[in-house]
Amino acid sequence: MKKFFAILLVCLSLNTYAQQSVDSLQLKRNLSIVLGTEAVLYASSMTGLYYLWYANYPQSSFHFHNDNAEWLQMDKVGHATTAYHVGMLGYEALRLAGWDEKHSLLYGGPIGFVFLTTVEVFDGLSDGWGFSWGDMAANAIGSGLFMGQQALWHEQRISMKYSYHNTQFAQYRPDLLGSTLPERMLKDYNGQTIWLSFNIKSLFLNNESRFPSWINVALGYSAEGMTGGFYNETSYNGQIIPEFDRVRQFVLSPDIDLTRIPVKNKFLKSTLKVLSFIKIPMPAVMCDSQGKFSWHWIYF
Repeated sequence: MKKFFAILLVCLSLNTYAQQSVDSLQLKRNLSIVLGTEAVLYASSMTGLYYLWYANYPQSSFHFHNDNAEWLQMDKVGHATTAYHVGMLGYEALRLAGWDEKHSLLYGGPIGFVFLTTVEVFDGLSDGWGFSWGDMAANAIGSGLFMGQQALWHEQRISMKYSYHNTQFAQYRPDLLGSTLPERMLKDYNGQTIWLSFNIKSLFLNNESRFPSWINVALGYSAEGMTGGFYNETSYNGQIIPEFDRVRQFVLSPDIDLTRIPVKNKFLKSTLKVLSFIKIPMPAVMCDSQGKFSWHWIYF
């Protein structure tokens, strides 16, 4: 749940910052106001995260923890996705504030990496976790994917997305995987899929093509059969947990890039941009690490 609080706090902070900065910078274009506001919001979000989560758990001296084999790396692709989207929010906030492309990317794009690095330091000082170099690498990949594309193409031709479907596994470990739908959407890695969504027209066709610019094809990664981080538990609260194979899954599906749908209404356009991190349910073909193929008429 701490990653949920982290995402929530930074998104609220950046959205507030974007709205406040438009008025300030339209009048003064004052760099000190921009950086000062950003610093205050960063400090307040970090303070809020600490008291909402870490203050309730035992602290320790700074230490490292190798969790690279945990959850078949689903948590790592989640880190990359978070860094990607928080960096995008930081960039968009500065663009709304009136900054140019170069400076918005330079100062806004790394915000996801900076934010999650702070979370990682908190982990390193908490007895139940530790600083993870694997998490840091995933954070860097997510931020790099956003910033690299923005620098090279001035647009996102490959986007990271999230989807979720309910699974049978959470019922066996509700403490770990969630007992309600909102909890499971955040905690049950068995039901999560992280996508790389490729825009067909911008990547493979020329601008004069009549092919719809909002049609994508998405490659997803997921895993299932996990009732524990590194290995599956055999029982919970005295109840036997069935044996499950821990398998990786690779999914291919058409997708829609909501940010490229031509709409004139500013509120609708902003809404579509906010929702663009969600993979639209579509037909999909799946191949797992055991070599099994399956077809899904609608895959969430």
